[in-house]
Amino acid sequence: MNTTTAIAPVDTSKIKGWGVDADPNNDPTYPYRERDRDPGLSSDWERPPQQQPDVEILKSIEHKRLPAVFGTSTPPSGVSGMMRRAAFRWSESNWIHWLMLMGADRVNVVEGVVQDLARAKIPNIPAEMGIKSELRHNKAGFAKKVAVTVAVSAVAYGLLKARSADEPEELMDESEYG
Repeated sequence: MNTTTAIAPVDTSKIKGWGVDADPNNDPTYPYRERDRDPGLSSDWERPPQQQPDVEILKSIEHKRLPAVFGTSTPPSGVSGMMRRAAFRWSESNWIHWLMLMGADRVNVVEGVVQDLARAKIPNIPAEMGIKSELRHNKAGFAKKVAVTVAVSAVAYGLLKARSADEPEELMDESEYG
């Protein structure tokens, strides 16, 4: 049994805004509007003076030069810096480039905690993770994260406990028996 239903044509005259881009004379992107031309994008535009780096700046292999202005607040350092340098040997179109950069971010977090502890500063990890905001705006998500953390911790504790129970105790020295 063939049940095809006919679709009624839509009256576009009743749709607000329909066809506003149909007139090429009213389209600022078609093909080029001299009257709307931004003077900053002209052929006589001069590149701003190049910022001189005072720290190491990692540059994509896709680009020949650095942009005119760039950030210098966190130069690559430590293990995470080595990972970032290695990542920039790969093209931005390669997934390994991005995976290495994400991994470097995670390593950098650990390095920051170690630096804080080395300076005798105890990091406030819950505050840095945004616990207050999470509690205020995402109570269900926070409860789920706590439940997962408790479950993983319980499993890890159970596995460690079982492992230590399986290990034989050290044999006593015969001299202790007399």
